[in-house]
Amino acid sequence: MYDFDYASPRSVREAVSLLERRGDDARVLSGGTDLIVQLREGRRKAGLVVDIKEIPEVNDLSYGPRQGLRLGAAVPCYKIYGNETVQKLYPGLIDAVSLVGGIQIQGRATVGGNLCNASPAADTIPPLIVLGAACVIAGPQGTRTVPVEDFCIAPGRTVLQRGEFLLSLRIPPPLKNSGAFYLRFIPRNEMDIAVVGAGASVVLGKRRTVFVSARVALGAVAPTPLFVREAGDALAEKPVSDESIQQAAEIARAAARPISDMRGTADHRRHLVGVLTRRALEGAIRRAKES
Repeated sequence: MYDFDYASPRSVREAVSLLERRGDDARVLSGGTDLIVQLREGRRKAGLVVDIKEIPEVNDLSYGPRQGLRLGAAVPCYKIYGNETVQKLYPGLIDAVSLVGGIQIQGRATVGGNLCNASPAADTIPPLIVLGAACVIAGPQGTRTVPVEDFCIAPGRTVLQRGEFLLSLRIPPPLKNSGAFYLRFIPRNEMDIAVVGAGASVVLGKRRTVFVSARVALGAVAPTPLFVREAGDALAEKPVSDESIQQAAEIARAAARPISDMRGTADHRRHLVGVLTRRALEGAIRRAKES
């Protein structure tokens, strides 16, 4: 580890000012479970680390029936899966948050940090996509909103510009007869980076026998987490059946652009996309019927 400056601003304006002044030389610290490791190993450089945890807005965890869930960028994982409202209304998010590292890591790691790290294999991003989450970004010109599916633009890169940082995430309130589910494949528990991850959300009709709409997202099979819009669109107005689910799974499989690496081959990943998409949809359907 090398020397760097440290700042702990108490307001959005102060954080933006620091980030704008130092530009690419500054890095934002939310939970730090990725950033500190990257700095220690020399994979990232920073002359200034800006710790945003003292800013009230980034610690907000609240829900309203109209606004939905507001999730500050610095809210740690354990507070999310320990929140009864989130457990009840957003089990698809709980699926992913409970997978981020071990218990010790979950005491520090944040969904906002996981998103800003922009790993193609990040566990929290596919469920955020299928839940229709939006990023609230603070910057020199005020705030702007970006859908989560558009936030990551390359491995380790996001849409954040000079002076900007992720302030919070907003997730719409769940619709009636809706459900979401996330799961991943790993060879063994000691390898906690997904070989493939799949998230799905569905909205069913009144009798819960027909799809009204659906969303599917994948992790670890493209340079960024992948929103497979066409897989969800293929389910609209279709009966809830094995045939419909399999069709969507095949569309997702065709959309995947995996590589081969030490954790799995491209062919293996393509096969897993079909299997996990089907299981994610089945899990989302089950939760929609129970809601």
